[in-house]
Amino acid sequence: MPTASFLSALTGLFAQPAAENPTVAMVEAAYRDLGLDARCLTCEVPPASLGDAVRGARAMGWLGFNCSLPHKVAVIEHLDEVAESARLIGAVNCVAIRDGRLVGENTDGQRFLAAVQQVMDVHGARVTLLGAGGAARAIAIELGLAGAAGITIVNRGEERGRALAGDVGTVTPAAASYLPWRGPLAAPAGTDILVNATSIGLFPDPAVPAVDFDTVAAETLVADVIPNPPRTGFLAQAAARGCHTLDGLGMLVNQGVIGIRHWTGREANPDVMYAALAEVLR
Repeated sequence: MPTASFLSALTGLFAQPAAENPTVAMVEAAYRDLGLDARCLTCEVPPASLGDAVRGARAMGWLGFNCSLPHKVAVIEHLDEVAESARLIGAVNCVAIRDGRLVGENTDGQRFLAAVQQVMDVHGARVTLLGAGGAARAIAIELGLAGAAGITIVNRGEERGRALAGDVGTVTPAAASYLPWRGPLAAPAGTDILVNATSIGLFPDPAVPAVDFDTVAAETLVADVIPNPPRTGFLAQAAARGCHTLDGLGMLVNQGVIGIRHWTGREANPDVMYAALAEVLR
């Protein structure tokens, strides 16, 4: 019986076929380590068939599934319940099927928060967030709910950036503002956490987000959500500045741990998942 699956209409973050997909390898390694008789499958689902796919998952006894773009918003209408943070984010990427009920979660922000909390307390932190897309929204709202004092949204598109800042300031206690991104960004004074939540630098693109690292303090925690490559040019520049860095590969592992927890109630071993990723990405 498949414990969890991935409903996707788009190619994921990696170029490998399903048999070599890092996420599948990572999750199945965790299942084996936990002694679970379970599989992780990838399923291509066109938007028009999403409802049928969700009903089929429940009918076939799955314990849950992840869903990627473009299903993260559309899937909500097919669920019985949506967790509070996912409701505020307005998107679901992880569904657990509990006693026949479909419960939607958003682990994009949860995985980021888990990574940050391993190295610092986010309560009272001042965050500068690059991007205003779905990942940025999930991260901003989770950080705001966790007690971040201020979140600055940096985006080239003003309308989208202001909209996200307004939403974060409305649904969380954090003070939120928009900062235009025109040319290399001078990091706002007092930034505790600097996050690249854009796709700039995603394999095979070697580009680096336009940030003037001379304005980034060495004590700033710098994170990149991109898992491939794990060591992006953005993080390399931050490390050269002396900053502590968090990579997207660690966040991907966190997402797997959180998803398995939602689906099975079990705690996966992150070391096992890292080893599986290293084998596929070597």
